[in-house]
Amino acid sequence: MLVILPPSETKSDGGTAVPLDLDSLTLPRLNGVRRRLGDAVVDLSSDLDASRAALGLGTSDAAIAEVDRNADLWRAPTRTAITRYTGVLYDALDYPGLTRASKTKAADRLMIGSALFGVVAATDLIPAYRLSGGSKLPGFGTLGSVWKPVLSPALDAIDEFVLDLRSGVYQKLGPVSGAVTATVVTEGADGSRKVVSHFNKHHKGLIARELVRTRRTVRDVNALAAVLSDAGQRVEITSPVEVTVVTD
Repeated sequence: MLVILPPSETKSDGGTAVPLDLDSLTLPRLNGVRRRLGDAVVDLSSDLDASRAALGLGTSDAAIAEVDRNADLWRAPTRTAITRYTGVLYDALDYPGLTRASKTKAADRLMIGSALFGVVAATDLIPAYRLSGGSKLPGFGTLGSVWKPVLSPALDAIDEFVLDLRSGVYQKLGPVSGAVTATVVTEGADGSRKVVSHFNKHHKGLIARELVRTRRTVRDVNALAAVLSDAGQRVEITSPVEVTVVTD
């Protein structure tokens, strides 16, 4: 089983591991694109205004700090991807609170989508950076046009049941044939349903948490729904490749 998580705009600072080594990352066949994009964001960081425009940043000190992160991409210390990304989903996953056995499963079962790296394994060592799925780097087309020809074949070659929890913009970077997706909706008292970003992220974090805690083998959408239902989530199988999690 493989669960692909979305990345987050927010990332933890610092790290204690050596600078980025592309050859150490999972799916080394992606390294050509990783190198091109990495060099591009470093070059872009020399022009603050161009960086702000390409990366969708404002004029705050925090925005300047994001550009500085990109400038240091090849020199900065690294930490594991699962502890680099932060925010609502990663709070719900609560990797630090997992047992040792569940952390071992997380290393085997979790990948994280990335505009810069395509995907990374949970334990891959990466620096802090700023690049979003919708960013447009000078000299490149859309990131989808850059990633899709190499990322989709790399992911399709993984012979596992895949649950793709990435948001739409990141799924478009590298669609996975036959992957199951999950939609989180809130249901009102009148029965109406809607997607709310905060709850979507939170419950996807809970989904990932259950899938690294379970001892069950998950090879299809029915087994996936059973694991989540046993964990107390209200799950509907919408199609052979989609589940819906309903929250109040």
